[in-house]
Amino acid sequence: MTATVTSPGRDPVRSRRVRRVVWHVVILGLLGVLLYPIAWLVAGSFKPSAEIATSVSLLPEHWEFGNYSLVTGELGGAPVWRFFVNSAIVAGGAVAGNVISCSLAAYAFARLRFRLRTPLFAFMLASIMLPLHVVLIPQYTIFQKLGMTDSFWPLILPKFLATDAFFVFLLVQFIRQLPRELDEAARIDGCGSIRIFTRITLPLLKPALITTAIFTFIWTWNDFLSQLIYLSTPDNYTLPLGLRLFIDQQDSVNAFGPMFALSVLSLLPILLFFAAFQRFLVQGLATSGLKG
Repeated sequence: MTATVTSPGRDPVRSRRVRRVVWHVVILGLLGVLLYPIAWLVAGSFKPSAEIATSVSLLPEHWEFGNYSLVTGELGGAPVWRFFVNSAIVAGGAVAGNVISCSLAAYAFARLRFRLRTPLFAFMLASIMLPLHVVLIPQYTIFQKLGMTDSFWPLILPKFLATDAFFVFLLVQFIRQLPRELDEAARIDGCGSIRIFTRITLPLLKPALITTAIFTFIWTWNDFLSQLIYLSTPDNYTLPLGLRLFIDQQDSVNAFGPMFALSVLSLLPILLFFAAFQRFLVQGLATSGLKG
């Protein structure tokens, strides 16, 4: 028999407990560093503008709840609530367009056999490397000739044409991990490609579609450049443009408090949308599809 020798004065259980406590302290410290700017933004929305410019403390010395009442008025002749509605319309249309068109394109690349499939898929992947500024002027010229500028169509219509190659690639990789035996069994039962997509593939794509919806919503809601190019009247402005309009119309020193309040309100839809669907996002990242 071999006896286990332990060094005197050293408790393994206590050492593991100390390492666990230290690890949690480090993680909480990093989390505090990451969340501090958001906490400072929220706290700044309750501060007078002069205090924001002169004080670096997190908590307000004088609470100013009037900052939120100032952003409920009008900017450039348009009510502030209209900016929220416009952003919701653009983001919702972009989400619907990407979910529908990208899933159809991904199914075609992953399951169907047609000529030039491989070159077209490679060309689509190459388009990911193109910066937005390269195609912005040609797209603007096309929409201007179609009479669609200063409307939501240039921001929504391209999403229904599967122009976001990143999401097409994401869905293709997900579909490729689904067992082909499911498609073959459906074909034996008399299903065509459309019914296989709607009855078999689409329900299994739920985690990847939720991921596409979340990132599309966040990127569209926070988009500034495209909306600045296509929208020119305040009635059609989205939240990023409305925030810029608010800054332009106010004194830079006295506008800090209301500007922070409007920024906090603009973040709430993103947080609510992510909180509603984040469990599907975690599920998609954890499962990464089914394996045959």
